[in-house]
Amino acid sequence: MSRITRYGMIGCGMMGQEHLRNIALLADTKVTAIFEPDAGMCERSKAFAPEAAFYESLEAIIAAENVDCWVITSPNHIHLEQLERLAQADQKPILVEKPLFTNPNDLDRVTAFVQAYKAPVWVAMEYRYMPPVAALREHMDAVTGGLKMLSIREHRFPFLQKIGDWNRFNENSGGTFVEKCCHFFDLMRLLVQSDPVRVMCSGGQAVNHLDETYDGRTPDIWDHGYVIVDFQNGARAMLELCMFAEGSKYQEEISAVGPKGKIEALVPGPTRFWPAHLGAPPQPKLVISPRDLSGVVEQDIPVDPTLLQAGDHNGSTFYQHQRFLDVVRGHGTIDVTLDDGIWAVRMGQAAQHSAMTGQAVSL
Repeated sequence: MSRITRYGMIGCGMMGQEHLRNIALLADTKVTAIFEPDAGMCERSKAFAPEAAFYESLEAIIAAENVDCWVITSPNHIHLEQLERLAQADQKPILVEKPLFTNPNDLDRVTAFVQAYKAPVWVAMEYRYMPPVAALREHMDAVTGGLKMLSIREHRFPFLQKIGDWNRFNENSGGTFVEKCCHFFDLMRLLVQSDPVRVMCSGGQAVNHLDETYDGRTPDIWDHGYVIVDFQNGARAMLELCMFAEGSKYQEEISAVGPKGKIEALVPGPTRFWPAHLGAPPQPKLVISPRDLSGVVEQDIPVDPTLLQAGDHNGSTFYQHQRFLDVVRGHGTIDVTLDDGIWAVRMGQAAQHSAMTGQAVSL
């Protein structure tokens, strides 16, 4: 491997552009190969990857020799197909955006890929690396005395428009609780340190996208819901999602409670969406509430403004790439494994199924 780590990008849409901006902030790296079918996104990519060669097909870029690792940021429903194709070529480290797969019937295909691919594969779960979330994780055990209840609330804006409008339909996205919420199910397993045994959900489509049509079809993606998850170790977690609440001060509010106290992470939404007339955007916060009533402690968790400008995930995409780069260079370990990615999707699929059937789903 050369001293400069060379990235091959498969997909450079909205999220791919965020990855490009953050790779550009890493020392001794460059994007050397890009496959992106949309001409407009290709043109935008040149600003962050001026030395990249552009390829017209997946087959062509896979054959490129100027790549040390792959980043997959294509639409959800083709992640697995592209992973399978990479498994047939010279295997190199991969960072693949969530969700790992979208169709419940494809679990056997994912398992076969896990067995076939010998190079490191990192599933992109950016929310782990948001500074206030990382701070909550660091201090959680000491503050709570052992996590018993976990609550995650996301009140945010509707799904953004994507190329080809692929994210308007469950058949492409896997459904909202897979597409959007696999991040949160990953956080649940990470913080609870246990696997789920039961998922209960109520959700649906109440407000968003009902006035849109694409080739005569109305979008079927859900925009709100509640999910309750029971874990093997007895802990319980809840997700509250509302995607028509962009006026909220904080986009994510995460609360962990145990016998000693409560700790919360408060995460603002993307800086670019904060209304200028309201002044400076809110600071991310960590809030500690001891059970002994000794007093609530609030701590600002500032994020480098350069990282806020580089993406919509509170700086986390950069920190994720730092750690993935260590893996590519042979002196780091994978934080988010294929098994983690599988569990996150299975939990989302269980939530979708529970809401549709009105029944709890056992895992």
